Amino acid sequence: MPNQPLLDSHQINEAASHFRTLRDFIRFAVTSMTQAKVAFGQGTDNAFDEAVYLTLHTLSLPIDQLDPFLDATLLPVERSKVLDVLSKRINERLPAAYITGEAWLQGYRFIVDQNVIIPRSPIAELLVSQLDTWVTEPHAISNVLDVCTGSGCLAILAALVLPNAQVDATDISTEALRVAKINVDEYNLNARLHLHQGSLLEPLPAKRLYNMIICNPPYVNDASMQSLPPEFLHEPSLALAGGKDGMRLMSDLLNQCAKKLTPDGVLFLEIGHERAHFDAAFGHLSPVWIDTLATQDQIMMLTASQLQS
Repeated sequence: MPNQPLLDSHQINEAASHFRTLRDFIRFAVTSMTQAKVAFGQGTDNAFDEAVYLTLHTLSLPIDQLDPFLDATLLPVERSKVLDVLSKRINERLPAAYITGEAWLQGYRFIVDQNVIIPRSPIAELLVSQLDTWVTEPHAISNVLDVCTGSGCLAILAALVLPNAQVDATDISTEALRVAKINVDEYNLNARLHLHQGSLLEPLPAKRLYNMIICNPPYVNDASMQSLPPEFLHEPSLALAGGKDGMRLMSDLLNQCAKKLTPDGVLFLEIGHERAHFDAAFGHLSPVWIDTLATQDQIMMLTASQLQS
């Protein structure tokens, strides 16, 4: 735990005694998180948005409607609940999604716990708003695969934006797949989305080929793993750690994908900030790099012919 100011019992008692409105508690939360230098990037990227989300969720208020409630007076029990959540966020460095048990991605809600990384992949933006740019006929796609599915968020988004597709999703973690199953049930996609336990593409039916594969694998290099903020250490290292250069699984993944794509199939692969390491190991593949609103050089597209060559 970093040597940062914590939210001590005296501050909590003072807040409970003197603050009354939601506005008071949001201001206090922003100040407290800023002073404690909590890390963001697992759903929100700043203290104000995080404070608004945590307080509204804790009070069972719509998380997209702040103004009508800003000057509402909180009951003593409500003040206590808000301060307890804020204490967990600051003192335990617990990410907001693990406190609330949910995460939002491209406007879609997903159940999460500490067995899955918190949904934030920029592949989600590609699926929801850019897919037509990179795939000639999205509605002609019949088979999609999501590798390292975690909470199932990307597989679910693929199923929602590609209504004619059957979707498979794999993960090595049985606990992650338990969470994914909850989310698949929530979206009533059991008829089209099937979960498989095992490493990468190994658990899939032998003869099944895919028009599109998406993958957000573990890719964080060892040095970066050592410097992660405490919030990110609450996430399963199995889903983050990619070995010395982040490329630990990459050769197996690319070789397996080459065998499972249709002749006109494509792979969308996320590698975070590891482009230099990818280029050093696989630069001969010459992928197309896809930018999103929030990222550059973090998602690539590889065709079946590139992988098979």
